[in-house]
Amino acid sequence: MSVGVLLMTHEAVGHALVSAARHVMPKLPLTVDAVEVPPGADPDVMRSLTARHARALDTGDGVLVLADLYGATPCNIGLSLAELGVRLRCVSGLNLPMLLRVLNYSEKSLTELAEVAATGGRGGIFIDHA
Repeated sequence: MSVGVLLMTHEAVGHALVSAARHVMPKLPLTVDAVEVPPGADPDVMRSLTARHARALDTGDGVLVLADLYGATPCNIGLSLAELGVRLRCVSGLNLPMLLRVLNYSEKSLTELAEVAATGGRGGIFIDHA
């Protein structure tokens, strides 16, 4: 078993990140899915759809939800899945370095992967001082 990874993003972000990850790692070591919330979407409909995706990803070790923006609708929907019985950890601020770091540590537990995600996301930010 392994942790499933669910990207919760605004429209066109999640699938683009999955595509970029596949460019770097053609065979992803974890099952990754993306739910993109379009503008004006009904949050209740999206919650039901997202719950189905999350349950399909959970093979017993839980689901790591990676959200693009804390407090925005995609993140709030991801967080609400816990109320529906989905075992999850949610990390916001999703970027490609975060996703790649998670995929490189696929053997870690759900709790450990949440920390790996946060560290990877922050570590992927670089300021050129030249």
